[in-house]
Amino acid sequence: MMLAQEPFNIGEMVLHHTADAYAINFEPFFEVHWSPTAWLLHFGSFELNMTPTKHVIFLMLAALLVFLTMWGTSRALKRQRAHEQAPKGFAAAMEGLVLFVRNDIAIANIGHDGAKFAPFIMTLFFFILYANLLGLIPWGSSPTGNLAVTAALAIMVFLVVEIAGMRKLGFKGYMGTIFPHVPGLEGIGGTVMSIGMAPIEILGKFVKPFALAVRLFGNMTAGHFVILSLFGIVFLFGNLGVWSHAIGVTTAAIVTGIMLLELFVAFLQAYVFALLSAVFIGLMQHEH
Repeated sequence: MMLAQEPFNIGEMVLHHTADAYAINFEPFFEVHWSPTAWLLHFGSFELNMTPTKHVIFLMLAALLVFLTMWGTSRALKRQRAHEQAPKGFAAAMEGLVLFVRNDIAIANIGHDGAKFAPFIMTLFFFILYANLLGLIPWGSSPTGNLAVTAALAIMVFLVVEIAGMRKLGFKGYMGTIFPHVPGLEGIGGTVMSIGMAPIEILGKFVKPFALAVRLFGNMTAGHFVILSLFGIVFLFGNLGVWSHAIGVTTAAIVTGIMLLELFVAFLQAYVFALLSAVFIGLMQHEH
C-alpha cells in the first residue's frame, strides 16, 4: 500500500529559512545545531540564557567583517601614503565611502557638531550593510530580518538622540522638547497648551525609533519572503512534465532579478537607517 505524499508547504519552508534558530543549515550537505540551553547563567532564582542563536552568530560575523574592512583599509592607506601614492583599489573605494557617510550623512544633517557623531553613524551604516549582505550569500542569514535586532539598533539611536540632546540643551532646554512653548501664547493658555502637547511630543520621541526598527525589519524580511516563495513555486509545480522546466527557468530568471534588487536594497536600507539617525540627532541638537 502506497502512502500519500505529504504536500509541499511553502510557508513552513519560508519560515524555516528566515526565522531565528539554534542551528545553521548547510543544505543539502549538513546542519550544525546546538542545545538551546548550552550557556545558562544562574543568579539565585533568576536564569539568563546566553546561548547564541543563528542571528547572533551572524551579527558577530558582521561586526568582525566591519573591523577587518576598516583595519585592512587603514593599513593599505598608510602603506600607499608612506610611498607618496594616491589611494587606489579597494582602499580608495572605502575611503570615498567613509567620507561620504561622514560628510554627506553625519555632518550635513547634524551640523557643525556632526563630526562628533560621525563614528557612530559610520558604525551603524557599515554594520547594517554587512548584516544585510550576509543574508544574500549561500547558507547565510540576515540578522536585520529579526525585529529584536532592528529594535536594539533603534534603541541605541534613541538613547544617543535623547542623551546627546540633554547634554546640548541642558535640562531646561530638554524639557522644552516635551513641553513646547507656543509662540504668541502666554499665561495660562500657553501653560495649558504646553501640557496638552506633552503626550504628543513624548509619543513622537518613541515613534522615531519605532519607524527605524520596523522599516529595516520589513524591507529585509520582505525580500527574503519573496525569493523563497518564488522558489517554492518550482516545487509546487514540479510534476507538470515539460512545463515544470519552463516554470523553473522563468522562476530562476525572476529570482536573479530580485536578488540584484535585494543587493541594492541592502545598501539603500543601510543608507536610510544612517541618514534618519543623523537627521534625528540633528533635530534634537538644534531644538529651540
